[in-house]
Amino acid sequence: MKPDKETISQMKRIGERIKRKREQFNFQLNELAEKVGISPSALSQIEKAKSFPSIITLKAIAENLHTTVGELIGENDSLANNPVVHKADIKFIEQNKSGAMFYLLSQHDTSKQMDTYLVRFSKASAIDGFFANAFGQIFSYVLSGEVRFDLDGKSFILKPGDNIYFNAKSQFNAINHFDGISEILWIQSPPHF
Repeated sequence: MKPDKETISQMKRIGERIKRKREQFNFQLNELAEKVGISPSALSQIEKAKSFPSIITLKAIAENLHTTVGELIGENDSLANNPVVHKADIKFIEQNKSGAMFYLLSQHDTSKQMDTYLVRFSKASAIDGFFANAFGQIFSYVLSGEVRFDLDGKSFILKPGDNIYFNAKSQFNAINHFDGISEILWIQSPPHF
């Protein structure tokens, strides 16, 4: 069966990515081919989209180029070409027992350096350990309502426009301190999930 135009186009992009990565590491064609365990002509054909590599070969190429198969096949290209997340595309993650709702605002990208969340608190709700396994640093900005942050035994009341920045190893919680809905922007680096 002959590959269709879309498949050929995808293979060309894969070949171009392999060649670009190989050149970044200053590998000659024969050097990478030897590391991968294929002939230089086979690697050349893959780079020129004249031949389609097996998943095992593609994995070996990725490992020797210190990247992932996903990166070689362009898994993250759509993110680079479309960095916008529209309101309708914001992902609901979960609602905890106290009634706080968590939304992921950022796109899924294995190379991102931070996660951005919207936390919507119903009356008297709290984060209650949702980010308990977090590490790194956290920045939070109050969008609406009023939120009490408990941080290492101290309490801080934040209103719209106020923000807080802290180390995720701290003992912390965020609790709605408003007689209605409160919302905060929660930014965490490195990503939580």
